[in-house]
Amino acid sequence: MSEKSDVQQKLELSELVSLCKRRGFIFQSSELYGGLNSCWDYGPLGVELKRRVKDIWWRDTVQFRNDVVGIDASILMHPRVWEASGHVESFHDPMVDCKECKGRFRADHLEGDKCPECGGELTEPRDFNLMFKTHVGAVADDASAVYLRPETAQAIFVDFEQVMTCSRLRIPCGIAQIGKSFRNEVTTRYFIFRSREFEQMELEFFVAPDDEERWFEYWLDQRLNWYTSSLGIKKGSLRLRPHEKTELAHYAKGCSDVEFLFPFGWSELEGIANRTNFDLSQHAKFSGKKIEYFDDLSGQKFVPSVIESSAGVDRTILTILMDAYDVEPERTVLRFHPDVAPIQVAVFPLMKKPELVEVATKLEKDLRKQFRTFYDVTGNIGRRYRRQDEIGTPYCVTIDYDSLNDHSATLRDRDSMKQKRVSFDQMIAAIGEAQSNPDFWSQSQ
Repeated sequence: MSEKSDVQQKLELSELVSLCKRRGFIFQSSELYGGLNSCWDYGPLGVELKRRVKDIWWRDTVQFRNDVVGIDASILMHPRVWEASGHVESFHDPMVDCKECKGRFRADHLEGDKCPECGGELTEPRDFNLMFKTHVGAVADDASAVYLRPETAQAIFVDFEQVMTCSRLRIPCGIAQIGKSFRNEVTTRYFIFRSREFEQMELEFFVAPDDEERWFEYWLDQRLNWYTSSLGIKKGSLRLRPHEKTELAHYAKGCSDVEFLFPFGWSELEGIANRTNFDLSQHAKFSGKKIEYFDDLSGQKFVPSVIESSAGVDRTILTILMDAYDVEPERTVLRFHPDVAPIQVAVFPLMKKPELVEVATKLEKDLRKQFRTFYDVTGNIGRRYRRQDEIGTPYCVTIDYDSLNDHSATLRDRDSMKQKRVSFDQMIAAIGEAQSNPDFWSQSQ
């Protein structure tokens, strides 16, 4: 657990929440009407950050591999899907209420038998089903009942044979999906860490049963390294925690969580599990249809085992924000990796003079072909730099009066605040080198 006090933890998280609202990353949904608990809207910068995370995951998981394809399945599915998966029968949390303050809590998250808010007496635990129930059609009765999916994985299992046939994949291979899921959580907490509407990035990788251990170890290594290599998360803030036997789902042969050290302690970002062949076997049983794979090379038929990688988009966003968040005496900085930064390059004319504005807007237009850019002409240059530091923009480019003669601009680095004079025609290349070469800023001009 984190060694920070509860006060420090709450302060650090509350400061980040305030920054996210002020700068347009994330804010309360329906705030005009007082807000809706545990529902969040992503603003102009937040939606760009979220898109980058999903694009990078899709790039690395699907596009850069020849053994994984993707789907985008419906949120509403046949209710028998959730009977087969076990969600209807066993997807419950133990819930208690405080008799004094009327607060509601998950019993398995409490350390004592008193209310954590007021110290009042608690009710006896009772099961609370986490699935949102709704109805399709004109009549709201049991026959029309369906559920908002609590996970994206089941659609992959249900569509397994269809995807294998149309994609002509051979096992070992994977099916990936990014999509919304819904869980009627008893308690929500820690900003976007746990909410009732969230987005998942899931990969189901199908393997021969006698090869599942090797692939399980492979995906453990791949997924842990992804957070550092592709998102720039600091290694010291991550760990891989194997589940104890008492934690394992009844169908899982093994499971480990990628965890991040949040202000509130080590908590799960992603689960990697060896689900064996439970899921396909269950759907075969409940549908009455045989689900098998025929390996024409070995002549064997088998029900594939599944190695699952299930990551939360929103938790990943919170991780990136927490990992990047830094407060210095003179400024607040979000030290985003350039690939995930909502804005990569900001362009400023030094002053709002027509001749400077003309050059700056042309340069920004050219840079926009390669980078995510932002143009700003309001306020003194120092304040503009600070605004970009606070939203995590890695580089700023400033046009001054010398630019009119030497056709160069000042390139500034967010982290070191070092500056370098770069010609217009070399600016794209210089920014690219700054991203990949740590010695760029120490090299002579």
